Amino acid sequence: MREKKTLNLHNMVLIAMMAAVAAVLMLIEVPLPFLAPEFYKMDVSEVPVLIGTFAMGPAAGLMIEAIKILLHLVMKGTSTAYVGELANFVVGSAFLIPAGLVYRWKKTKKTALFGLILGTVSMVVMGCLANGYVLLPWYANNFFGGMEPILAIGQAVNGRITSVASFVILAVAPFNLVKGIIVSLITMLLYKRISVLIKEHHG
Repeated sequence: MREKKTLNLHNMVLIAMMAAVAAVLMLIEVPLPFLAPEFYKMDVSEVPVLIGTFAMGPAAGLMIEAIKILLHLVMKGTSTAYVGELANFVVGSAFLIPAGLVYRWKKTKKTALFGLILGTVSMVVMGCLANGYVLLPWYANNFFGGMEPILAIGQAVNGRITSVASFVILAVAPFNLVKGIIVSLITMLLYKRISVLIKEHHG
C-alpha cells in the first residue's frame, strides 16, 4: 500500500512538472504564414505531454494536457474567446492518445516512432474535423461576424481556398502535419532521456 501511494505521489509530481514545462512552452508561439493564417500559431508544448504520456500512459497524458491549458489561461488568459485553447487541447489529445496506447503495448523505440506517426495522422484528421465543424465557425462568429472574412484571410495565404472545406484541407491539415512532424522529431531526439525516465518510473 505504501509503495502504491508513493507511486501515485510520484505520478502527481511528474504530471505537475510536465504540465508546468508544457505551459511555458505554450507561451512560445510561432506562426507559419506560408501554410496558414497567422492566428494559427505553432508551439512544441506537446513534447513534455508526450514524455509524460510515454512514462505514465494516456490518462496521465490527458491530465498533463488539461493542466497545461489551465496554467496557460492563468498565465496569459485567452485572446481567442477560448477557441485557441480548446483547439490545442483537442488536437493535443488526438495526438497523445494513439501515441500513448501504441507505446504502452510495447515500449521500444520503433513503437514510439510508430505511435508518433499514428498520433500525427490522428491529430491532422481531428484538427480538420474540429476546425471545420466547431472551431472555425466559433472563432469567425466571435471575431469576424461570419466566415467570409476568415475565408478571405485564408485565400491570401493560398488562392485555392474558397470554402470551409478547402480552408481545412489546404491550411489546417498542412499546419497540423508540420506541427506533428516537428514535435515527433524533438520527442524522438529526446527518446534516450525519456526511456531513462520511464525505467526509473517503472523500475
